[in-house]
Amino acid sequence: MTQDSEKPPVSPQSDPGGFLAPFGLTLPGELLELALTHRSWAYEHGAAPHNERLEFLGDSILGQAVTVKLYRDYPELNEGELAKRRAALVSSVALAEIARGIGLGAELRLGVGEERTGGRQKDSILADTVEAIIGAVYLATGPETAADFVLQLIAPLLADPERFTVALDPKTSLQELAAARGMPHPVYETTGEGPDHDRRYTARVSLDGARGIGTGTSKKAAELAAAREAVERLRARAGERKKRS
Repeated sequence: MTQDSEKPPVSPQSDPGGFLAPFGLTLPGELLELALTHRSWAYEHGAAPHNERLEFLGDSILGQAVTVKLYRDYPELNEGELAKRRAALVSSVALAEIARGIGLGAELRLGVGEERTGGRQKDSILADTVEAIIGAVYLATGPETAADFVLQLIAPLLADPERFTVALDPKTSLQELAAARGMPHPVYETTGEGPDHDRRYTARVSLDGARGIGTGTSKKAAELAAAREAVERLRARAGERKKRS
């Protein structure tokens, strides 16, 4: 038996597009399929179409909707602070969090290689697919519905009181937690894989037993994601201790 037959690809969910139901949306079959198709699947199927053009479109729609929302809701903030908050909401880490929240990973169309290396959980792939879905919603329904869809997606992030502290600079937040515990600055272990034009990085960091793992298309992005996970674990642990006391 070959290695390929021992590890078959995971099939997408039997209800494609079901993640859109809570938003009251549906997409035409071909458009939905395109939005969920990663380039790794396309390259293994005769250079079939994939979702990168939709991703390009969705990125613009996402940025505009978030910018308008922040501009209207935070009249007291200057341009620099608004830009920081927008970055926190449209980052790969934030979009991957959204994707996991709606179960998007199970619906991706991935190539065999990405399937075996955990592509359904990679921040970069999940984030790109969220943008592609936004682009598809725009094409199928128009700008107003697409903007409303974006605002529904980011609502859980906006409701997080720590989103604009930890998310903006999680490495500094982790350093501050280390200092408060009298511990040295956290050390990141970062590795890269893949060709130079499509390299992916994985970073690991731990503090006081709380471990964070992050991925990204740059070392910085991977380390930021790892730091944020470690901070969230530490704060969750502190919250549990308060409940027990």
